[in-house]
Amino acid sequence: MKKILAVTFLILLIDQASKIYIKTHFNLDDSVSVFPGFKLTFVENPGMAYGLHFGGVIGKYFLVIVRVFLIGGMVYLFRKWLQKGESNYLLIPMAMIFAGAIGNLIDGMFYGLLFDSGTVYDPSIDRWIGYGGISKFATAGEGYSTFMRGCVVDMLHFPLVDWNVPESFPLIGGKHIEFFKYIFNVADSAITVGAVFLLIFRKKAFPNGLEF
Repeated sequence: MKKILAVTFLILLIDQASKIYIKTHFNLDDSVSVFPGFKLTFVENPGMAYGLHFGGVIGKYFLVIVRVFLIGGMVYLFRKWLQKGESNYLLIPMAMIFAGAIGNLIDGMFYGLLFDSGTVYDPSIDRWIGYGGISKFATAGEGYSTFMRGCVVDMLHFPLVDWNVPESFPLIGGKHIEFFKYIFNVADSAITVGAVFLLIFRKKAFPNGLEF
């Protein structure tokens, strides 16, 4: 249990500290090059990992509820796995996924209450609308949105290929090619890395097959 709590706490600390710093020091869409192939680019995401979203506010409520049930289910599984003495090859990657889910849940549930500005949904045009300026912590009752309507803060950007194709190239001339264009955060990274570890060490994580 101590290892699970330690991994969860460390990831949440890094995740929330990085999000709060970006939110309170960057304008929306600001981008700063850290080194070639890595930028800090501030975007807000109303939906899932890596900028995916759907269904406006209803879709957002649905995602928050799904995350709550996912986290509750993982708590149940952790208790069961600990009682059975499962190995760290299972517990540590699952703790990473657990922490990542909590990290993004915090944003979606509470950031609309905690900060004075943020991306909000406009039903008249069925779009999420950004904002200008740098956010500050809101006084009580003056957040940019309501409970469960906050947006996830993303900032990790790895454009390893960022190329404007010369017009002389056939078929793709004049186009802009970027890889990897998705912008994500520490919580997303923890979920992805945890899932990759489970895949790599699946035989040690699930020596008797997948059991719930």
